[in-house]
Amino acid sequence: MTQESFIQKPLFWIPLTLFIGLCILLAVGLTLNPREVPSPLIGKPAPKFALPILGNSEQVFSTTDNLGKPWVLNVWASWCIACRHEHPILNEYARNNETFIVGLNYKDPPANGQAWLDQFGDPYTLSVIDFDGRTGIDWGVYGVPETFVVDASGIIRYKHIGPITVSSLQNEIVPLLRELSLEM
Repeated sequence: MTQESFIQKPLFWIPLTLFIGLCILLAVGLTLNPREVPSPLIGKPAPKFALPILGNSEQVFSTTDNLGKPWVLNVWASWCIACRHEHPILNEYARNNETFIVGLNYKDPPANGQAWLDQFGDPYTLSVIDFDGRTGIDWGVYGVPETFVVDASGIIRYKHIGPITVSSLQNEIVPLLRELSLEM
């Protein structure tokens, strides 16, 4: 069989076409940012929860307790290294603003969470305990830290995956919170 007749056979072109197609898909996939996973919860009511408050487990906070004003849910854990990077930013923001910030202590023994806040500062209006991670799953948490902005009607308006940076706080979260405050 000559080389010309081999190239003319249709069986040669099928694997070559599939290979080229896979290379194109891989090239496109490598340009995507995995942190930009859109949340299916944006624009939908925040999943309801009623969880014990860290430091006062006899008291419970519910998502319905905060209807009527925008608020932020920040998912964190004492074992989370990335949470340590965003924590000083949250502390600074909380010192200078009156936003209601709920910390969701994710899959963390309460004593560890409280010790972490005692050591690094507590930017939260309150923190609730998500012992088994079920609430995090309901909110679509992929990993910690993650941050959600919820409007006065209880609708999730924004989700930030990963640690908050000064840039993401100033350019995305704060302007949205201002806009939501004006809508009230």
